[in-house]
Amino acid sequence: MIPSLEKRNEGRILPYHSLFDHYPLSFFIAPSLLRRNMLERILEHPGAQAVPGSVGTVINNFQNDTENVAIMFGWIYAAIGLFLFSLAALIMLLRVNVQITLLVFVPLVCVVVIAQRLQARVRRYRQSSREATTRVTSLIGEIFTAVQAIQVAGAEAYVVAHFRKLNDHRRQRMISDRVLTDALDAIFENIVGLGRGFILIIAALTLHTTHLGIGDIALFIYYLTFVAAFTQSFGTLIAQYNQTRVSFERMIHLLQGAPAERLVSHKSLHLRQSLPEVSPQPKTETHHLEVVQATGLTYRYPGAGQGIEGIDLCLKRGTLTVVTGRVAAGKTTLLRVLLGLLPKDAGETRWNGTVIPDSTTFFVPPFCAYTPQVPHLFSNTLQENILLGLPQEAADVPRAIHAAVLEKDVAELEHGLQTMIGTRGVKLSGGQAQRTAVARMLVRDAELLVFDDVSSALDVETEQLLWERLFASRESTYLVVSHRRLVFQRADHIIVLKDGKVEAEGTLQTLLATCEEMRKLWQGDTEGTQTYSWR
Repeated sequence: MIPSLEKRNEGRILPYHSLFDHYPLSFFIAPSLLRRNMLERILEHPGAQAVPGSVGTVINNFQNDTENVAIMFGWIYAAIGLFLFSLAALIMLLRVNVQITLLVFVPLVCVVVIAQRLQARVRRYRQSSREATTRVTSLIGEIFTAVQAIQVAGAEAYVVAHFRKLNDHRRQRMISDRVLTDALDAIFENIVGLGRGFILIIAALTLHTTHLGIGDIALFIYYLTFVAAFTQSFGTLIAQYNQTRVSFERMIHLLQGAPAERLVSHKSLHLRQSLPEVSPQPKTETHHLEVVQATGLTYRYPGAGQGIEGIDLCLKRGTLTVVTGRVAAGKTTLLRVLLGLLPKDAGETRWNGTVIPDSTTFFVPPFCAYTPQVPHLFSNTLQENILLGLPQEAADVPRAIHAAVLEKDVAELEHGLQTMIGTRGVKLSGGQAQRTAVARMLVRDAELLVFDDVSSALDVETEQLLWERLFASRESTYLVVSHRRLVFQRADHIIVLKDGKVEAEGTLQTLLATCEEMRKLWQGDTEGTQTYSWR
């Protein structure tokens, strides 16, 4: 007796039910875990080398490549379900007729052979489409960060034309990738269909010699559908596997030398419980600074040969040390190497006489706080940009705002500290953005405060007031990159850099008397005659 259609559908769905119940969860967990592990690895790297490629590449790693892995999970679930049902169907077909059933494997063999032959091409097409997408994404990011420069140069038409060119190239590569994928699906489907038809023809021709009954033919027609579906799914799975390998290779490249296992290491995503609270590290006697010493700091930019070489520093508690020099002398490079934002080629750094094994993770609050020349602000409120995750009760925001000479600016904003400042702080002026970054530094109550020319966008009056407030108590230790006379006059020690090396160091009076380079800087010559442009 042939089962009813309803019963047959129930049997058809049953093998997949338990598997696909978990598929939506896996579809979410797999990309999330990959993104979490990639982000963790990025945060372990020095800031200037956090990612090995462009921002567009990283965006594609986090979005398209992780989603491609999730799609692979979908095909695996489908293949497992179809395999289990096909195995049971195959056993039943073997009981009906062994010879005809063995012919079922002919389409499967054809599918595997074709998939293997086209494996390299599938990977090449997918890699090409990913690279083309990366170039478009990177250009979009560059355009958004250089809108004013493009407008000033009158280069809108050129930029749009270049964008169209890259987008056309991307479209061609993605169409090629898509056509190949769809062509493989069509080939697999047609092979399966032809194979199924061939088997049914043989079954019909041997109907009298094999003693197949109507019920046997019905079983063949019904169960052969699932065996054929598995064959087609298996071919698609092989193609998807090759594409997913490309995604994994791109994500592993983002790990920059870490074991590939880091990418899939199990970490809690806190899906069923609240996120852990992130509390600031309490300041203890361990953080107390007496002296920071650096000896022989050396770093050369790969492929350029320029950088800093053999620089020594000694920062004593409560002092102000100024690093100065012409453009491209290596001032910012020195700060980044000291703080671990660039990996030093040579040298050693000590905190109160103890060697610092990893500057990248050490020079953070409450040990140290850093304000770069170009501050990084986010599309959030002014207060959140100052706190940046710090609990409000753990920070003295009014004191930091006062020290950063920001109180008048806050009062003039529409919603005060709760004002949304826009993407990259677009609603703030350059000077306001710099002082917001200073306030962010001050709320963290660090022992060592490092400034990289933070007053470059300030008027003379605001700059003078800022330094007066910052240096009023001398409770902290200061390392400042500057070429401003006001800062020179307040400095306890000045280090003059030239071509990445220490040209001279000492007090302002000593340097003005003995160092020609310092006299030129005092007179306002910060450009010099150097032609290369590295910092």
